[in-house]
Amino acid sequence: MTASAPTTAAATAAATPAGRDRYVDLLRVASLATVVLGHWLMAAVSGDGIGNLLALVPPLQGLTWLLQVMPVFFFVGGFSHALSYRSLERRAAGRPVYADFLRARLRRLLRPTLVFVLLWTALALAVQLTGHGGGRLTGAALRMVTQPLWFIGIYLAMVALTPPLLKLHGRHGWGAFAALAGAAALVDVARFALGVPYAEFLNFALVWLAVHQLGFLRADGRITRPAVLAAAGAAGAVLLVAFGPYPLSMVGMPGEKVSNMAPPTLALLCHGMWLVGAVQLLARPAGVWLARPRVWHGVVAANGIAMTAFLWHLTAMLGVYAAQLAAGAALPEPATAGWWAQVPVRILLAAALTALLVRCLRRFEAPAVRAAPADAPAAGLPVADASRGSGPGGGSGSSGGRPAAAAGITLCLLGILGLSMTGLGGLLEGHSAVLIALPVTAPAAIGMALAGAFLVERSGSPRRVRLRG
Repeated sequence: MTASAPTTAAATAAATPAGRDRYVDLLRVASLATVVLGHWLMAAVSGDGIGNLLALVPPLQGLTWLLQVMPVFFFVGGFSHALSYRSLERRAAGRPVYADFLRARLRRLLRPTLVFVLLWTALALAVQLTGHGGGRLTGAALRMVTQPLWFIGIYLAMVALTPPLLKLHGRHGWGAFAALAGAAALVDVARFALGVPYAEFLNFALVWLAVHQLGFLRADGRITRPAVLAAAGAAGAVLLVAFGPYPLSMVGMPGEKVSNMAPPTLALLCHGMWLVGAVQLLARPAGVWLARPRVWHGVVAANGIAMTAFLWHLTAMLGVYAAQLAAGAALPEPATAGWWAQVPVRILLAAALTALLVRCLRRFEAPAVRAAPADAPAAGLPVADASRGSGPGGGSGSSGGRPAAAAGITLCLLGILGLSMTGLGGLLEGHSAVLIALPVTAPAAIGMALAGAFLVERSGSPRRVRLRG
């Protein structure tokens, strides 16, 4: 079957079923927009390099309790993954759908991500081959531009583990979440009280998968007391920060001995619980607001470009600073009055440059037209916009497609996580970082991501069917 032409935001908004849960689409785009704004605010660029505003002004670290909203994104991911996987199972009539699920979930994520990686790799190679990669600002930019990719690696792991965790949820409900949260707490005990080496890295999975599990609970309408969830999470986070070994900041700080983010801690899980409870409390009034055609059209349009904007927002910010330096303008010392005075202008310019980059690159994120059921998320990352061959004779749902799909997503997540750690500086020097106790270089990480994407894409037969959700 041939692919349909890309749809417009207006057409998608107009075709939205009346029973659709629009709030998850708003949460997705709002969480990514908050992260973008936070990054633009935190970057403190000077002639000495790129620093972190929160490290320079420690009292501002309390703002991370509002700006660290990645738990909301992963919560929304759990919700949409549950709906998509169940939708595929209903249409498959008993056939395995794992490979279909992976391909459908990852296609709109991996295409813009790999385009970003390849374009930045070409730029990094050009800079280093011409001998301009050794400067402080250039070196810092090449290191930091890939750092936000960590969340894509974690998201890939969530997609891969959705089927078994959804079964666990079906059997135990809140008990499955409690088991993951309890395991995360035990990891912190092993880390801080017993000094067990490397135990903390288990929480990269346990903490984020626990938040993801909350999305399953929302999909089944089982978060019936969001105020209790928010209060329990907030109280837990406050107590852990006040009396435990946990820092105030819910994002990583340069040079700190303990980070709530890398690896994630029980304090970050509690932070995620209060955020999920808080956004659930706002669901009803937000639903009334989203019923307005103009508002919903804006949310659909934003969802259609959200991943591209996220991938390129640091590039835009670095471009603004580069233009300022090229024009001979002075860079005020971060956190001074002059620096704060420039913040609104820099953010507006970064937003404008991001919009230009999105205009040029959004086609790699654009889906084909598919009539979506009422429970499917709108144009954006969590849409299963196309699948292959789960009908009779189709290999995507066959046992032969599952190993290739599983191997592919494993390579993708290892490659993207590795690249987020290595950066693109030192491409020619073999600079490496440790990923799960093994050293990985940027070229190796890029190779793994590309090979993994190829395996996922080829995990089915050429026969196409319309699988929606």
